[in-house]
Amino acid sequence: MNKKTETVDTSKRKLLAGAGAVGLTAALAGGPSAAQAQVPSAGRGTDYSDVKVARNGRYETVPLRQDSINVTAIQSHVRAVDIRDLRRTMKANLDHIIKLIDNAQGSSMDWGGERLWGSKQDLLCMHEFPLQGFQPWTREQLLRVAIDLPGPETEAIGERAKRYGCYISFGAYAREKDWPRHVINMSILMGPDGSIVSKQWKGRNILGLFGEGALIGTTVYDVLDRYVEMYGWDATLPVARTDIGNIAITAVGAEPLLYQCLALKGAEILVLSVTGGSNAESAKQVARSNRIYTVGIGNAVTPDNIGWADAAGVRGDGSLIADPRGESMAQTANHHEDFASARIPIADFRKTRRFPEVPSALLLPVLQQYEPKFKPNAFLDKVPETYKEAGEMVRAKMGS
Repeated sequence: MNKKTETVDTSKRKLLAGAGAVGLTAALAGGPSAAQAQVPSAGRGTDYSDVKVARNGRYETVPLRQDSINVTAIQSHVRAVDIRDLRRTMKANLDHIIKLIDNAQGSSMDWGGERLWGSKQDLLCMHEFPLQGFQPWTREQLLRVAIDLPGPETEAIGERAKRYGCYISFGAYAREKDWPRHVINMSILMGPDGSIVSKQWKGRNILGLFGEGALIGTTVYDVLDRYVEMYGWDATLPVARTDIGNIAITAVGAEPLLYQCLALKGAEILVLSVTGGSNAESAKQVARSNRIYTVGIGNAVTPDNIGWADAAGVRGDGSLIADPRGESMAQTANHHEDFASARIPIADFRKTRRFPEVPSALLLPVLQQYEPKFKPNAFLDKVPETYKEAGEMVRAKMGS
């Protein structure tokens, strides 16, 4: 190697190293970098300055109302509403949710509503579909099943959150007025004042796992360009900064990079709410690899669930709350409806937290140049009417 070649190669290394060091914030949610000019965009803005991400171990928070919090994972049925009897079956599911909330707080209405067992819980976590369940509905049917935010259902759950002075997370199919004909797979966090604290869209659907069909609920990835235009880059991987800690909720399964990015954005408690997909082992792995508290919520055995076997989606190891070492703090005892409760020393965690080191200079060239088979924005021009049509769209996109 001659001196001129050596000088050029050294300059290239410096450029790549600089792009990598600064570019983690671009690839994994941060500020603009020199590397952006090399990354083509499908119409999405490349100003990432709104993204709230940890820098040198520091991240955005709000003051805590107490040093430790009590958290409960509610492992419940996943009973689908009957589209032929929607009002009654939706009310039955909502009533059951309210009963589970009361029971988790040790304040069963059958006991007069007074707390007669256990401690006040500060955060109650439910799975992806406790209200509506899951069916291969058509879009017209799903638009009927979906709820408004706010609406009667969130008002009822919010009343319980206010009564107990707690936060409650749950998943639902939701309608949004700015997204006509879309049905959003939404994670919702209710606050102790009874209002919606955070609406967190599902990041993306896992594709190619449903035979010839595919899911038709809209995710961030399905409409990425318009979503970023409306809400900004920070909202693509949302973290709710509350007075009991930073909380992220995701119904995306088997997505280690997504979980890591939520942790890098300052999530302290990550709720994995994947119906039929969350389990104790995955919760422990996510907690250990990201050094955060993780709540993995599975669904319970559900007799007489329309179209499904009683145990559809049930995992034998149940639901679990894991600490940042990946150790179990609490776990359900079986596959029936059950609670797992643990006390999290959130103030101590915040003081002593150390992030896993991410070698951005090493990883960024791969992340920037990798091209997935299924591109974003599949639902921008047209939303599929059925699972079969969605499957055809998936195959067409993956074949392009």
